[in-house]
Amino acid sequence: MKEKCAANCALCPYPEPERICRSETGKAPEGCSTALYPAENESACAALRDDRELMRFAREAALQEKACYAPSPYDGNARQPVKPRIMEIIEFAQRMGYRKLGLAFCLGLRTEARDLCRILLSHGFEIASVCCKVGRVDKSFLGLGAEDKIFPGLEPMCNPIAQAKILNEENCDFVLMLGLCVGHDSLFLKYVEAPVTVVAVKDRLLGHAPLNALYSGYYRFLKKEVDT
Repeated sequence: MKEKCAANCALCPYPEPERICRSETGKAPEGCSTALYPAENESACAALRDDRELMRFAREAALQEKACYAPSPYDGNARQPVKPRIMEIIEFAQRMGYRKLGLAFCLGLRTEARDLCRILLSHGFEIASVCCKVGRVDKSFLGLGAEDKIFPGLEPMCNPIAQAKILNEENCDFVLMLGLCVGHDSLFLKYVEAPVTVVAVKDRLLGHAPLNALYSGYYRFLKKEVDT
């Protein structure tokens, strides 16, 4: 498999402590983003320096990251995670002083969306939530016929642009994305105006845990499919 891109951090051959992104004396292999793009790194830092609110957002995110770990009782030099993602989202929103949260969710995760909303409401947030089928626009609008639908008859298309525009109208401080399909999530992110975080991503087969395809030996066939 040939790689044509210049940046290739994922294929770095060095152990983490020996990488230039982690140590001043670290090594920079071919494809090292730190070595290849110093101007882009400086531009990113300048964007934070020049925008007080953006700097605060990045600072609180870093503090939230630290708050999710505690010293290991078995090894004082190690750290162990102590908070699930939903708790992390709640704490970060509180750190930022956000009051109104938006939730864009897949109708297939309506139970999870309801439970999440109840949790967020119990922490004092206002919640605006919009499901993926909002508007009831049939898939024929996309030029799809009966053979292209999952079920015959009226089948509303997922409507992520409308989800984004509705949450924009709701003037949400922070938006959560729950289980939108591949591609639909991209459209939502393109049109939503508030900062967004992901609660969970769609994986119909693996219980919305797509990394299980990497962890399980059962899915070794995936690499061959990608390579061919």
